Amino acid sequence: MTTIQTFTWSDRYLLGHQSIDDTHREFVEHVRTLQEARDTDIPEALEAFIRHAEAHFTQENAWLNAPDFPGGGECHIEEHEKVLSSAYDVREVVAQGRYDVARAYAQALVGWFPGHADYMDSALATWLVKRSHNGRPLVFRRMEAV
Repeated sequence: MTTIQTFTWSDRYLLGHQSIDDTHREFVEHVRTLQEARDTDIPEALEAFIRHAEAHFTQENAWLNAPDFPGGGECHIEEHEKVLSSAYDVREVVAQGRYDVARAYAQALVGWFPGHADYMDSALATWLVKRSHNGRPLVFRRMEAV
């Protein structure tokens, strides 16, 4: 039996760019809502996630497409496209009553997000802070209970 890990916000996800951090909190909330939704509420929860992800990724992609973004952001943008493409595929299956697929998708996002934030979004946040403040992000994290 697969263990379901409920997705909750943690300061470990903070990157030091207010807009990105706020959007990431919303992302976590949408995924958790999808995880915890009753079957009858899954289509609505999935649509809310899709709307959030579209706006979230559109904003990040705009930053990544800036002419002065170092090294290009193609790989980062491709990850966004894959997450959205999968969401659209899940929407089609959910329309047929396969709510288990939406729950599995949410669980996959729980596994995907930390690495994406740590490796891709952190580079974006660092660049945005350097560009706007000529410095590096400063992040204060609360100590979490062990």
